[in-house]
Amino acid sequence: MNFLTIGHRGVMGVEPENTLRSFVAAQQAGLDVIELDLHLSKDGALVVMHDAEVDRTTDGTGPIAEKTLAELRALDAGRGERVPVFEEVLDAVRTPLQAEIKDVTAARALAEVMRRRDLVSRVEVSSFHDEAVAEIARLVPGVRTALVAGRYGTDVVERAKAVGAPTLCLDIRRLTLEIAERAHAAGLRVIGWVVNTQDHLRLVRALQLDGATTDYPEIKRTARFTA
Repeated sequence: MNFLTIGHRGVMGVEPENTLRSFVAAQQAGLDVIELDLHLSKDGALVVMHDAEVDRTTDGTGPIAEKTLAELRALDAGRGERVPVFEEVLDAVRTPLQAEIKDVTAARALAEVMRRRDLVSRVEVSSFHDEAVAEIARLVPGVRTALVAGRYGTDVVERAKAVGAPTLCLDIRRLTLEIAERAHAAGLRVIGWVVNTQDHLRLVRALQLDGATTDYPEIKRTARFTA
C-alpha cells in the first residue's frame, strides 16, 4: 500500500488554513490528499472552516451557525482570502479530498452534494464523531470513511469497525505500537496526525503507518525517504 501524505487544511503551515489559496498550494506541492473541515452556515451552506467560531481564522467574531453565507463571505480568512464553500474547493483542485464533518447535520448536507456530483471515488469523509461517520455511510453507499481520534485507547479499533470505517486518523502523540498493530490486524489503515518534524516521521516509520497528515509540503518529499 502506498504511503499517503495528506495536506492538513491545505498547507496550513505556510498558507491561511482552509482557503482556496492553501488548497491550490497543497495540490501544487504534490500532496496525495487534501484535508478540510466543514460546517453549516445559518442558511445551510456547507462552508470550509475548522472552528465552530470564525474568531481565530478570520477578522470576524461569533459562531458560523449564526452567520449567513453572505456574512461569512464578507470576512477576511487570511491574505485577502474568503471563506470558501465546499463546492468551490471541488472546482478549484483535482486532488482527492478528505472532508471532516462535525455532526450528523453536516453529514446530511455533505451527502446531498456527494450524491449529486458523484464524489464517492474522490472524497473520503472523516469525523471525530462515530454517529456522523455512521450517518454518511448510511446516506452515501460505498463512501470511504475515516474515524478521527485525539484521545483514545485500543477501543478505537472496535469503534472504527462498528461504524464501518476502514481508516483511523490518530493523534501521533498518543499513538502506540499496540494500537497500530491491533488496527492493522483488523484490516484498518492508520494515518498519523499532525506529522511536522523528522522525529514524527521516524515515529511514523517505526509504527509502520499508512500515511501522515501534515501542515508542511516539505513532508511529502522527506517522507519518501523516511517513511
